[in-house]
Amino acid sequence: MRLTKLSLLNFRNYKELSLKFDNSLVIFLGENAQGKTNLLESIYVLAMTRSHRTTTDKELIGWSDDFGRIEGDILKHNKQLTLEMVVSNKGKKTKVNHLEKKRLSEYVGELNVVLFAPEDLYLIKGAPQLRRRFIDMELGQINPHYLYHLTIYQKVLKQRNKYLKQLASDKKNSDQYLDVLTEQLANSGSYVLYLRYQYLIKLEKWSQEIHDGITNGREILEIKYETKLDINSSMERPEFEEYLLAELKKNYNKDIFKQSTSVGPHRDDLSFYIDKNNVQNFGSQGQQRTTALSLKLAEIELIKEETGEYPVLLLDDVMSELDDDRQIHLLKTIENKVQTFITTTTLKHLEDRMLSQPEIYQVRNGQVERKSDS
Repeated sequence: MRLTKLSLLNFRNYKELSLKFDNSLVIFLGENAQGKTNLLESIYVLAMTRSHRTTTDKELIGWSDDFGRIEGDILKHNKQLTLEMVVSNKGKKTKVNHLEKKRLSEYVGELNVVLFAPEDLYLIKGAPQLRRRFIDMELGQINPHYLYHLTIYQKVLKQRNKYLKQLASDKKNSDQYLDVLTEQLANSGSYVLYLRYQYLIKLEKWSQEIHDGITNGREILEIKYETKLDINSSMERPEFEEYLLAELKKNYNKDIFKQSTSVGPHRDDLSFYIDKNNVQNFGSQGQQRTTALSLKLAEIELIKEETGEYPVLLLDDVMSELDDDRQIHLLKTIENKVQTFITTTTLKHLEDRMLSQPEIYQVRNGQVERKSDS
């Protein structure tokens, strides 16, 4: 899978920009706050319909503009596709080959991307919502069924929490509507849980193999799904639904008192173990970074396994954050197989390690100019 053209209109600090990419390695070079990360963000938003930097879509639009547009040509399974994403005050619109897609699940997954930014090095020791978002974003782009059920789950969860607040303040309200919402939540939530477990089995397999290579076989990495529910990966989807429904009903009084839903996949987390020791609590910074890198590289291989093609890799100023060994393993993994976009302030740490002739763009104050090949 390759991105061959990127066009921006009123996106961040880019009024209008069009770039064509010929190489598998593209470098955006420039000082900080010039717009390098905005370019990688635009590719990510084109793929995922949402930013990794903000939850407010309005921030993606130029200061004095009413809308922003990202358009990209991609080569997928030897076929050319044009993707378009428009953000405005009215919401988002997505198109594939100029045909509008009404559902998110019909659009996300056309362009597969893996983003690795400095903040991802804190994926292991950061807050649980970072790890839930990691699962949701990566699984959502390779499995439209997951994205569909996750969207329903989040919508019903919001409705249920709103009704719990009403029940807490008005005892005359009926529990009947709560029953309906709870059944809907258990249904969609059971799909989310089931598909997460299946995904994590594959992710752990790839992560263990990559982690073994980075550490020269000195460490064994394990991933565990943390939940308050008494469930496991051997259960079938209907079993997840039956158990989740029972737990939700059992917690009615507690949920009404707290005015929020206390159990479900929105409360779950991941934990990571090296040689049976919890990396979050007892791992060194080096082990935490190696685990994060193993996860990101595992994503690349897992997407290839699921879709038949490697994703586009976005490295946002992350090379300077990795030591020599981790840089080498990262570059070996992507060599001659993954189209990679890199942002950096300097080429010094890349010059001796670039595996192919890169396409280099100089970025200054929102202006992008391709440097002559040397």
